[in-house]
Amino acid sequence: MTLTIGPHVSIARGYTQAGKDAVSVGANTFQFFTRNPRGGSVKALDPKDVEGLRQIMTAHAFGPLLAHAPYTLNMASATEKTRDFARQAFREDLKRLEQLPCSLYNFHPGSHVGQGSETGIHLILDILNSQMWEEQQTTVLLEAMAGKGSEVGRNFGELAAIIGGARFPEHVGVCLDTCHLFSAGYDIAGDLDGVLEDFDRQVGLDKLKALHLNDSMTPFESHKDRHEKLGQGSIGMEAFQAIVTHPALAGKPFFLETPQKAFGDYALEIQKLRDFSKNTV
Repeated sequence: MTLTIGPHVSIARGYTQAGKDAVSVGANTFQFFTRNPRGGSVKALDPKDVEGLRQIMTAHAFGPLLAHAPYTLNMASATEKTRDFARQAFREDLKRLEQLPCSLYNFHPGSHVGQGSETGIHLILDILNSQMWEEQQTTVLLEAMAGKGSEVGRNFGELAAIIGGARFPEHVGVCLDTCHLFSAGYDIAGDLDGVLEDFDRQVGLDKLKALHLNDSMTPFESHKDRHEKLGQGSIGMEAFQAIVTHPALAGKPFFLETPQKAFGDYALEIQKLRDFSKNTV
């Protein structure tokens, strides 16, 4: 099975160019921000630009793309103004993504800022359940978090609670970030099988729709989100070899968010992971 893998790509020069950039590093998918990562408005879609991306995706057998919501989108905030922005941006992004050949939309569940995770989950569900609809084509992904501060989504139980309370659970899934998992206390380096079995018990592997591949600058259970190049952090390259060749993860799309000096450097990581996949019996 061909590995579906790609980096985070800027769409500043359009979606067609983003597709070309992904192909240039050997990718067959990519992640992009729906808008400035710190928030802000978006310009209207250019149908020709979108069609150009569709053609690239067809020609190079792309897997699903992963749209990433801005970091400022905090559905669990105690501040009504912040939640209003989250509601508006979420709604606008979902409607926009229906016009793109994407299918996956990832967001950080948010921070409850002292209200408690139960209240945070309730606030997240209030927005999800009021803005999603039955016929939508995009699957919304909750990103598993490292557990810093008052983050919601720091463990599989919280992710399961959000999915369990969703009005349209068939349109909600999970994106697992390797750096976040390791920092949260899930030992993917020493017990990948156990972590995946735990996820399957609490959430269900059928809900795992994408993975972010990032090494970690900080040690196990640090509860910090500091990405490192693959093999140069505390997780180590052996763990990433195990991840991209694990039977339970076969066919899942992988996305790189590792720090690189130049965009072209992603080609080295992608080729390394493809070599692991090809050598699997």
